[in-house]
Amino acid sequence: MSRRLATLFAAAGLLLGGCATISDGLDAINPFSSSGPKMAPLPPLKSTADVRIAWSASIPKAGDYSFTPAVVEGVVYAAGAKGTLSRIEDGKTVWKIDADQPLSAGVGANHKLVVVATPKGEVLAFAADDGKPLWKAKVSSEVLASPVVGDDGVVVKSGDNQVFLLDATDGGRKWAYQRATPPLSVRSAGSPVLADRYVFVGYPGGKLVALAIQNGAPVWEGTVALPKGATELDRVADVVAPPVVDGRQICAVAFQGRIACFDMGQGGAMVWSRDISSVSGLAMDGRYLFVTDDKGTVYGLDRLSGSSLWKQDKLKNRRLSAPVIRRGLVVVADAEGIVHFLSREDGSFAARQKTDGTPVRAPLQALGSAVLVQTTGGEVSAIEVQ
Repeated sequence: MSRRLATLFAAAGLLLGGCATISDGLDAINPFSSSGPKMAPLPPLKSTADVRIAWSASIPKAGDYSFTPAVVEGVVYAAGAKGTLSRIEDGKTVWKIDADQPLSAGVGANHKLVVVATPKGEVLAFAADDGKPLWKAKVSSEVLASPVVGDDGVVVKSGDNQVFLLDATDGGRKWAYQRATPPLSVRSAGSPVLADRYVFVGYPGGKLVALAIQNGAPVWEGTVALPKGATELDRVADVVAPPVVDGRQICAVAFQGRIACFDMGQGGAMVWSRDISSVSGLAMDGRYLFVTDDKGTVYGLDRLSGSSLWKQDKLKNRRLSAPVIRRGLVVVADAEGIVHFLSREDGSFAARQKTDGTPVRAPLQALGSAVLVQTTGGEVSAIEVQ
């Protein structure tokens, strides 16, 4: 495996797997190694925006997994690998519980339910108000992607790329969806996305699939990228980050592939595509689409045509998170726990904020006017944009 590819998988906290197990010859790779191309030094910065850490809370470390905090009406739910789950309000821990087993994914939540998952494929649900255990369910394999809690139930994507809809009241299985996958694929921590009447899921082989929420039937399938190359490794072209949805438009990006946007009102017809490879993901607002590629470049694109507006390439090899948009700024975090604020209009650096110095693998979350950051070292911080 090339050094460049090993570094890319380190950036996303991902492993290569052949079917349900790690492929022969690849299991010696440490996906969280710091080896690889040297990170670009940070350029001098003259701040044009005021940012500050509004509050910070400690939770157990993420270990070899990626935990994304959930935000529900200003309340934060966060988890760590050792099994701790916390409810945090304005930086204060309201309750903290121990799930009594290691965790591998979380958190999914609404105002009633908080859901996490384990390396053994167990899905655990707790009451949002007091952390009381409610139910436990089992899926086909370890869960790497945060469960998604919606009005119709809890959507879980397992590590073998099966998708399940569980009943929110008791964890009973409503339906399951399975499809064939290539012999070599990236183990993905990218969650499904609920929108309208559908569950949108990215798959190995560059596919974006829309499933009917009522019965799990595939409604349409979009090709984000086409695998190409002489070897199985060259042909890895997987959608590993969650798609983004706004109105009728849904966009997704593939590793060793491209960005593609589709019109949901026209049965998933492709609107545009362009070659950009990413293991991190996208953000979209009313005018623009933003993406961090696998080399550490942040792009601003026109969301209607895909044409380039700007690119910021001074964060090369810094293993950037997916972007989030806050108050006219595009925000990404890196492998040193530094959060970078870029101008939405031209990509110039506007501000910079340090956290605990450990990598940020989880997607950043919006929290009011703040950005919520969870580091692998166990710090959850709300960074306020003034």
